[in-house]
Amino acid sequence: MDWLDLPASRVDEAARLLLGWRLSANRVTVRLTEVEAYSGLGADPASHAHRGVTERNRVMFGPAGRLYVYQIYGMHFCANVVCGETGRAAAVLLRAGAVVDGIEVARTRRPAARRDTDLAAGPAKLMQVLDLNRAANDTPLFGDGPATLTPPVEPAGEVSAGPRVGVTSAHDVPWRFWLTGDPTVSAYRRHTPRLR
Repeated sequence: MDWLDLPASRVDEAARLLLGWRLSANRVTVRLTEVEAYSGLGADPASHAHRGVTERNRVMFGPAGRLYVYQIYGMHFCANVVCGETGRAAAVLLRAGAVVDGIEVARTRRPAARRDTDLAAGPAKLMQVLDLNRAANDTPLFGDGPATLTPPVEPAGEVSAGPRVGVTSAHDVPWRFWLTGDPTVSAYRRHTPRLR
């Protein structure tokens, strides 16, 4: 079954199915190696859509197959693939990927990366190598958008699951998925609340 056909309540399955897909933008293509699922209204306190529709999260409510892009810490961009049926929020955060085309271009966009496996090893790094920002929010991934998503050219391989990264609520929910043993997967850091 294709991830586009799954209901929002099965966003974790959609996330698993997105591993190995290829995302292309601005002369660079990455193979998705790590993703993280987020459910919608009332179901997932870590989700941007947990409390309902806002101007920021509106795109999470569908239709599926669009990009939800947001900014964190006032400087980094992160991208999600919207999943599920229209009207029920669900999205998959694109956490990491392996650059499979446009490696020289990717290196110029991430000159601090010590190894090619580090180029897109994190959600903000992935966006940097693809040269995508908030302008890509609410654009189609199948059609005339700035980024294109295409099916895997080979089976994704073994998948591991674990807790999500950097969220204050529901961080132990095992909805982070990655290709087992892939060197481009980002380092896991458990969220630790700041003391006030």
